[in-house]
Amino acid sequence: MHSAESGMVVKNRLVEFLIWQSIPSSLIFLVFTAVIVSWRSPAAIFISFLSFHLSQLLFSVSVSAVSSPERKFRRSLPVLLGAAAVSGYVSAVSLCGVAGRVGFKGFASGLFYAFFYIYKRRWVLHFPIIQRSPFFSFKMGIPSAIARALKLSAAAYLFSALLLVFLPHHFNTELELGNLFAQHVISYAVSFSLFLCWELAHHLHQVLHTKRFIFAPPKGSAAAETNPSEPLLAALEESSPTSLLKYLAYLDLCMVCENNVDYWRRAAFFEETGETYRRVAAVCLRPLEQLASKLGEGLEGSSDGKAYRVSDQLQSSTDPRKNSKCYELMNNFQLYTWSARTITSLTAHSRKEDRFGVAQLSGSNAAVISTLIACLLAVETFMGKKSSLQPSPHLMGSAGIKWATSSIGRRDVRTGKRRDGPLYSKAYAMADVLRTSIYCIVSAFHNEMLTNAKAGLLEKDWISSGKPPFGTRELLLQKLLLFLDFQAS
Repeated sequence: MHSAESGMVVKNRLVEFLIWQSIPSSLIFLVFTAVIVSWRSPAAIFISFLSFHLSQLLFSVSVSAVSSPERKFRRSLPVLLGAAAVSGYVSAVSLCGVAGRVGFKGFASGLFYAFFYIYKRRWVLHFPIIQRSPFFSFKMGIPSAIARALKLSAAAYLFSALLLVFLPHHFNTELELGNLFAQHVISYAVSFSLFLCWELAHHLHQVLHTKRFIFAPPKGSAAAETNPSEPLLAALEESSPTSLLKYLAYLDLCMVCENNVDYWRRAAFFEETGETYRRVAAVCLRPLEQLASKLGEGLEGSSDGKAYRVSDQLQSSTDPRKNSKCYELMNNFQLYTWSARTITSLTAHSRKEDRFGVAQLSGSNAAVISTLIACLLAVETFMGKKSSLQPSPHLMGSAGIKWATSSIGRRDVRTGKRRDGPLYSKAYAMADVLRTSIYCIVSAFHNEMLTNAKAGLLEKDWISSGKPPFGTRELLLQKLLLFLDFQAS
């Protein structure tokens, strides 16, 4: 598979989504027509069926246009407002065959759903931890989609009813379908049908766009024998930082490194020249280095103009300006998690699978440990954990560094405010991922690290010689000793 073929992944999934979304919407239209408005002629039903599908297609295209793996507010979101409103109007008219009040309620329902969609940031693609088959994943989400459609249709019905009070009289034209009670039942059924179509389309979009894609040539082909890692590395290095293609590539890389199903692909990372391993390590360490350095810049910028000396006192500030600077960083939690888990698994597996020693000879082991610890220090400092580095050079291990663990609680010691927001929840989760990753590497190389520590070579072999993205080399070394003693928490 060439890199050009990798670029077709997103386009093919969009086409697949637009085809499959027509199936549940068709079933909903047919059930509604058979139960509610079976009095229409076949020709009218056929025309309504086509217009209904076009309106649903408009909504599905708008959902695909605004979707993104990141939580940044997208400029194309206003397109969703207009598309949902038009889709709601046309769909409602197609279901009942009349405009007027029903069409306006469909228009209002579309606007209501679009505002709800934007408010809940549902345009963000959430990649599931456990990858299941698309059919099973879609089936599991149907009950929640029905329950949410019922709640939204009730809220939208009240919302549109209030709007009708302030509209001209001709919008209040009732359907000629029976008494007042039947009209309200039909109106609610229309709203429920619309919301159910949109909910199922949204769920299907999430399922199809977040399933794993294998960036590798077929096993046994000539490309698989010569350079099986090139399609994956091309997608990681050449795609846009915020593109769906890059996120799918990171997901595939993480699963290759963590699981033994594609052992032949992981074995190819340890080829003799070491170039592939260095490229894989680079794409994994780069996001973590950026997280550590930018968190450090954000913390330094929130220190009221005072010098931020991390070697003297790591201390988190409660200045809200820090939150605004660090908010977008924590929103990339999924990418940071994949990077940490991938490079950790690859480093741990290198102890037995790296026949040529490329991980150690390239200096990647030291770079991995240094980056993970620096990133952990930055996240812990952001959460409010303090550390004081002892000046005496002979102090080693847990005696050489004091960690004020009481300050890492859910309550800020200076303001008394609880830190239970989504920002701090992601910070705590990120710290857990980094801590687990470091322990995984330490467990794999525990004997070697102990030998190096006794010989005074631990810093030389496991801490990079350059300036870390956060903290100091001395601080990183003493933190590593805590992990080596299994006392880091």
